[in-house]
Amino acid sequence: MFEGLFAFGHSIASFMTFESIFYALSSCLVGVVIGALPGLTATMGVALMTTLTIKLPSNQALLILICTYVGAIYGGSRSAILLNIPGTPASAASCLDGYALARQGHAGRAMGIATTGSVLGTLIGMFFLALFTPLLGDLALKFGAYEFFWLAIFGVIVSATLTGGDPLKGWICGIAGLFIATIGQDGIHAYERFSFDYRDLAGGFSLVPALVGAFGFAEVLVAMKERRPVPEINPFDTVIPRLKDVFQYWRTIIRSGVIGTFIGIVPGVGEDVAAWSSYAAAKRVSKEKEKFGKGSIDGLMAAETGDNACVPGAIIPVLTLQIPGSAPAAVLMAAMLIHGIKPGPMIMIESPQFVYDVVAMMMLATIGIFIYGLILTKLLVQVLKVPTTIIVPMIFVLCVVGTYALSSRLFDVWTMLLFGVLGYVLRQYKFPVAPLVLGIVLGDLMEKSFRRGLVLSDGDLLPFISRPIAGFMFVSIVLILLYRIPAVQNLFKKGDA
Repeated sequence: MFEGLFAFGHSIASFMTFESIFYALSSCLVGVVIGALPGLTATMGVALMTTLTIKLPSNQALLILICTYVGAIYGGSRSAILLNIPGTPASAASCLDGYALARQGHAGRAMGIATTGSVLGTLIGMFFLALFTPLLGDLALKFGAYEFFWLAIFGVIVSATLTGGDPLKGWICGIAGLFIATIGQDGIHAYERFSFDYRDLAGGFSLVPALVGAFGFAEVLVAMKERRPVPEINPFDTVIPRLKDVFQYWRTIIRSGVIGTFIGIVPGVGEDVAAWSSYAAAKRVSKEKEKFGKGSIDGLMAAETGDNACVPGAIIPVLTLQIPGSAPAAVLMAAMLIHGIKPGPMIMIESPQFVYDVVAMMMLATIGIFIYGLILTKLLVQVLKVPTTIIVPMIFVLCVVGTYALSSRLFDVWTMLLFGVLGYVLRQYKFPVAPLVLGIVLGDLMEKSFRRGLVLSDGDLLPFISRPIAGFMFVSIVLILLYRIPAVQNLFKKGDA
């Protein structure tokens, strides 16, 4: 424990420079603005910032990305409370009670509650990040090719199940992502597949351009179709958080922080599920259930604490298993690989200090959103009045320039445009994009693990289900799939009746 505290202190000291503090505060501000603007997501923000930080040292680049990530998840509460429009999907649950409070003349108090929940939720998640990463890293050392194969499948299946709507659509997108990951040279013998003798396709689709397209350019197309009028912002009073709200709802804060963190650890689920799960748990145990959806402070606190606690939670499987816990975490993992950092089971052996560097980055991001939540709220909400006709061209330019800057390949720009159109079409037909992206991220791990497992077992499939951890994961996947079958669900409902 004392070694961990010493390592954390060393990490904090290493970031106490003017350059690091400037990067942290400025990128946190960028994240808050991105999160506050309806239609712009945390994933898009992290993806765009990844393309702009390629030339920076790894620690500085990741500091910028983590602060952007945290800032964007927090910033979504601004438009949710004032406009009843979630700035990011993670803040959708905050609309229910945040906007109701604003309509009652308590917009300032609602934003103070959102700031309190966001800061405390991030701190709770940060605590578990420092606590669980070494423990999960030790457990991950017991994982072999068989376990990683099922872990990749599990991430895609769970992501498709929990992203809302029809799970079948999610599974279709996840499988499509796994197929896209096979395009290009295979990871063992470098044999070309599905390249059709096209040289650029031989290397496959780069992850970051695909993410920028699916979450950046696709949002540009959506914004062009659905033009947003300049909104009328509800007036608000002081946004200084009240200590009464903190002490009165301390159980909600702790419960939502724990729920958000553990949902973040589940591969591919994300902050929106964490917010709704925390909200539902708070409503279930509340003595004032009738206030939920009509201006409940308890509900708003739960939603904001849960989605922000999910951010450090989603980074835990990135560091220990090389599996992203959410879509923004997938971009963050890609950025780590670009900068030469290899997350995974060996990280606590090869670079244990980096884990505490990430915790320190999270701490700086938390300080950033606290400062902006207290002193710059009235200025930042004016961003909501910026016309879409100004924002959209700027985002498109960043998508193109940032993508090209990665490796100076025009093919990456075409990749970004292709996945942007694909993401737009999927949205129009109510297909979730997150499972598609997660399939692309996990496809390489799944294929390599499967082939290595077959080599180790001399072509025998039995070890994939006979080893304890692999067998447990296989059974879990089968049960999840069975439970989503309508006939099986009806049997459970009859049994409950």
